[in-house]
Amino acid sequence: MPDQSQSKRSAWGTPEFREDLAFEKLTAEMLERMLAYGEQGTYPADTVLYTHGDREADMFVVIEGKLCVSLPGDGGEAKILACHERLDFSGEFNLLNSQASLVEVRTAMESRLLRISRAGLQRLMRAEGDIANLITSALVWRRIGIIGEDTGGVVLVGYDKDPETTVLQRFLIRNNYPHRIAEAPETASRNAAESTQKQYPAVVLSRGRTLYRPTITQLADELGITELPDSSMIYDVAVVGGGPAGLAAAVYAASEGLCTIVIEETAPGGQASTSSKIENYLGFPTGISGQRLASRAQLQALKFGVRFAISRPVVTAKQVDGIHQLTLAGDIPLCARSVVVASGAQYRKLSVSNYEEYENRGIYYAATAMEGVLCRENEVIVVGGGNSAGQAAVFLSGIAKHVHHIVRGKSLAATMSQYLISRIESSSRITLYTESEIVELAGEKSLDFVTWANRVTGERICQPISNVFVMIGAEPNSGWLYGSVQLDSKGFILTGGAHGFNGTPYSTSVPGMFAVGDVRSASLKRVASAVGEGSVVISDVHRYLADHRNHFPAEPNSALEALRLADAAAAG
Repeated sequence: MPDQSQSKRSAWGTPEFREDLAFEKLTAEMLERMLAYGEQGTYPADTVLYTHGDREADMFVVIEGKLCVSLPGDGGEAKILACHERLDFSGEFNLLNSQASLVEVRTAMESRLLRISRAGLQRLMRAEGDIANLITSALVWRRIGIIGEDTGGVVLVGYDKDPETTVLQRFLIRNNYPHRIAEAPETASRNAAESTQKQYPAVVLSRGRTLYRPTITQLADELGITELPDSSMIYDVAVVGGGPAGLAAAVYAASEGLCTIVIEETAPGGQASTSSKIENYLGFPTGISGQRLASRAQLQALKFGVRFAISRPVVTAKQVDGIHQLTLAGDIPLCARSVVVASGAQYRKLSVSNYEEYENRGIYYAATAMEGVLCRENEVIVVGGGNSAGQAAVFLSGIAKHVHHIVRGKSLAATMSQYLISRIESSSRITLYTESEIVELAGEKSLDFVTWANRVTGERICQPISNVFVMIGAEPNSGWLYGSVQLDSKGFILTGGAHGFNGTPYSTSVPGMFAVGDVRSASLKRVASAVGEGSVVISDVHRYLADHRNHFPAEPNSALEALRLADAAAAG
């Protein structure tokens, strides 16, 4: 068995991996404090503490002895990733959620360990700030290391430019789930090909079981990415939408002691997570990708105990005896004392006859590293005059052979930040077409040709282009609220004292329901303003809960009350 430092360097030595942060040791004083949150025990050599696919694994702190962490290797032989010795602890990102374990942990010798349950870990993370920060950082960097491994996570088997494969891959990427891509096998005959085509895409799980053409919901449930709400519980706050506004609301609510759940249809981050780089967000002078910003926000939320119901959109909402009763897809009930609607907006589509035929087969709504691979050294089109379109054009100009930027307006001045306009105008790899629009799409299996026309002169241009990035704005995700909340003529939620709603800027026509971010009428469609609204609205939630405390049913208790009872019992 190699020693600890050697095993780490050999298995986790990717350039971007921070070994010092992934394996920072606890101090003896930290260990002394942690003893109150778990149970000590002695474990014989070669004891499996948890293995691949196990859920809700406990955390183990090494007091004496050694633990080995391994991934399943090719051919069934385990690959040692690391060894934990005194003052080290087990676990990676899945300690903060209900995802199935990606690794196996076993004792390398007789070892004395501190075993901390999930409930104990939640109490520790709330009470011991310095330890919580060390653990959080380590868990994230260990997940980054696993993502870089050849045998980590699941295998997505599919065909190039297949829309179903693209959707699954995007879901795994946006949820930071380790995976590898494999090409589906070629078949000899047409009949066999048609039969095989119906099986793919497929996802091969860590224990060898395969899911054929899974839905996002099936995959999320299988991997433990989503946590189904507890139907016997009344949450203090239900946040609908996991974009910047929703994540900010969740972080502030949970950090201030409210039992909080986030309901998100696809993945945390919303539309912001599809931005290749956000350069005008305060505190990041060199910019930050939307995906990374979303991941950090989700991590903050998990650290404070926020629960996530991912791949479960809200279908209906009603208020009964002061309690908000939400129904999630799959007829899953959820009850909350208050609701923060941050469901954002959905992408607007072009008015071209066969448009839907090419979605995820050449038409995309995000320009990230994943999509960038598809268009390396090829010509691409970006459609839209806002900041998202500008960021996409600049990003893609560093990858693609050339970017054709199409906008309906006479210029970009009224809709885009000046720093982006300057970069577009100075780039020799971007051509701007104003007062223009796409009029025709063509291709057999995927997009091959695009025609666009000048709306004033009628001049038409046809180019062999197979990747179009459409960023022309969005429509509010408020359909589930029709008939229950007052909306404006475009479907955005009306809020604030001007409409007589409780006198706060974010209150809706339903008491205890608030709206923030892009879904709110007259909101400023910017990441920073969405984060600000999500942060500020929690003060309104606190006031509402305090004013209506005597109106809520006493049972069932909230999870926060259950945790407080657990804290009191542990202290006693």
